[in-house]
Amino acid sequence: IYAPLADRLGISTFKWEFEDLALKYLEPEAYFDVAHKLNSTRQEREEYIQNIVAVLKEKVAALGIPAEIEGRPKHIYSIYKKMKNKAKTFEELYDIIAVRVIVPSVKDCYAVLGTVHTVWRPLPMRFKDYIAVPKANMYQSLHTTLVGIDGKPFEVQIRTEEMHRTAEYGIAAHWKYKEGISGQTTGLDAKLSWLRELMEWQNDMRDPKEFMEALKINFFSDTVFVFTPKGDVKDLTKGSTPLDFAYGVHSQIGNRCVGAKVNGRIVPLNYELKTGDIVEVLTNPQSKGPSRDWIDMVKTAQARSKIRAWFKKEQREENEEKGREILEKEAKRKGYELSDLLQSEWLKPLYKRFSVNSLGDMMAAVGYGGLTPNQILLRLIEAYKKENKIEEDFLEQKQVAKKFRPSKNATVTVKGYSDMVVHLAKCCNPLPGDDIIGYITRGRGVSVHRTDCSNINDTDFPPDRRIEVSWTADETGRYDVEVQVEGDDRAGIFMDISQMLYSLGYSFLNINAKRNEKNKTF
Repeated sequence: IYAPLADRLGISTFKWEFEDLALKYLEPEAYFDVAHKLNSTRQEREEYIQNIVAVLKEKVAALGIPAEIEGRPKHIYSIYKKMKNKAKTFEELYDIIAVRVIVPSVKDCYAVLGTVHTVWRPLPMRFKDYIAVPKANMYQSLHTTLVGIDGKPFEVQIRTEEMHRTAEYGIAAHWKYKEGISGQTTGLDAKLSWLRELMEWQNDMRDPKEFMEALKINFFSDTVFVFTPKGDVKDLTKGSTPLDFAYGVHSQIGNRCVGAKVNGRIVPLNYELKTGDIVEVLTNPQSKGPSRDWIDMVKTAQARSKIRAWFKKEQREENEEKGREILEKEAKRKGYELSDLLQSEWLKPLYKRFSVNSLGDMMAAVGYGGLTPNQILLRLIEAYKKENKIEEDFLEQKQVAKKFRPSKNATVTVKGYSDMVVHLAKCCNPLPGDDIIGYITRGRGVSVHRTDCSNINDTDFPPDRRIEVSWTADETGRYDVEVQVEGDDRAGIFMDISQMLYSLGYSFLNINAKRNEKNKTF
């Protein structure tokens, strides 16, 4: 997280250090392997760099341009990444050297570039002009990769003093440099708009995990550069659509968007933008607003946040109804009734966690996409299970099917009550004659357990909620029981056991058969 954030802030000094430290502790063998090989080839590499720097100083001096020129190997993580991406060994990797040229003006940058290309042959597709099109972190420089002595490639970076300060210290350099100079902050404020967006997302997104995912997608992934019809450059996350572009311009442009043109032709709203595209947003003042489908269509957290904000503000009742419908459907899919999960003592912690005031607010948030149903249901189901002690892993271990239902003929009375709802606990399946104890649940009456049940004796079952229960005189009926049969393994034994039980009038609800190490069958 910290290295990409440093990169986004333009603080390359910290970025390189964070990346190298992370590699050192996450993959120490790879780190020390590269470090050792860099050290063992230091003398040869330094001689190579000195030769390049000497030639450059002579050529730049001939132009009459004062320049600071230095060379260095790329940092360890950068070399490791090249080895991994290109599937090459350290010895096969040549472009691990970078020479930096710092000159007074932008005009001087391009003059030096022309001279460099006359001395060494540039590699095709390896020239990048970050002066004309700066990176989102405000980084500016000319990068070109050249073929040097013995055919070994090396990189030259050309920039001004101000660009170099920004490259080394990011926005901190701008704040320090511009401090006290009136009228110099407008451009900087525009460049730092992404930082304000980051703070807005932190306020809008209730779930920390969702915020972190948005951070990874929008700030730590590749960027595409597109143009407005007037020629202004907009940087967007790779995979962005015309909708992301529209909301990047202004919320109202996005909300009134009815179509888009890319490079002069109509495209669908889910069209993936590419670097160099000229994007024109088609709007209609009579538009009824965004579609819910747009939430899944857009790529950037900024656009998604603005769409949700519109639904949150404009369609409160519809959002609440939609949210309840979504929660009910998802709860049933998980095997629960929503009404059983909406207990006030379970909901209060969720109100605080998600910064809402009521159940209606929370359902509305699900309706407009601010919360997912799982964010709510998983916590409610956990509380429900704890309350009723229905542990799935325990049930699976005991091979008790979830389809079991308490017997309608079970006759248990609760001391002091004649009309209490009673059900037999599925974890221990008490039968007439067993010693039993009751536990008062919230909303589901009394759960009846065997007195030796491990669950009822758990500390999670407060003693003050236990209650005395007993079997009635009429104990006839059908009950779900667990029967274990052990025998020598032989052909047909499973069929023989099944036929015997069927002949006695028993039916199967769940069957599990396996061998143990002594080759017996259960």
